[in-house]
Amino acid sequence: MERHMQLEEMERYVYTIFRKDSTGHDFYHMKRVAKMGRKIAFQEGADPFLTEAIGWMHDIGDHKLFDEPADAVAEAQAFLRRIEVDEDVIRKIFLACRNISFSKGRIPDTLEGKIIQDADRLDAIGAIGIARTFAFGGAASRMIHWPNDSKHSSVQHFYDKLLKLKETLHTKTAVHMADSRHAFMQDFLDQFFAEWDMPCDDIR
Repeated sequence: MERHMQLEEMERYVYTIFRKDSTGHDFYHMKRVAKMGRKIAFQEGADPFLTEAIGWMHDIGDHKLFDEPADAVAEAQAFLRRIEVDEDVIRKIFLACRNISFSKGRIPDTLEGKIIQDADRLDAIGAIGIARTFAFGGAASRMIHWPNDSKHSSVQHFYDKLLKLKETLHTKTAVHMADSRHAFMQDFLDQFFAEWDMPCDDIR
């Protein structure tokens, strides 16, 4: 099977798995990461096919999203074999996927893996990142903001993770893309706290 057809099959496969997700890890997150990764790959001299493939598969087996992560990975690997992806490519895809998550604190070994880690983090900041933060927070029963219990609020997540992501990016292309997204988050937080701290003496 030709490579462009394999990527189309991966897109359809990922759609069946993530189409109903409401945590911000939905099909469109996968698509943005895969396509953004491909764009960065061309700019950075990486393999665009491998990069996009990693992007489509990067959340398969995430413990936050799957009850049986190992089974999800095994099923995805079997699917890739059915569409005739080479075993060496399958190995590279899932080796990179194991190291992309922010919570694991790892860095992928390959340029393609680093690019998808960048693309995944770009999708966690800016306007989309803000929307995803509150979608995930709602799904996890987090407060929007609660000053006396900030560790369990979505707003605190900006300070624990999102505002730090720009400094963790690997490629010049991603750093450039992150500038406006990072600034937008800072502006959002300024506006959020201005509204949050509005005098409310007349509110009962």
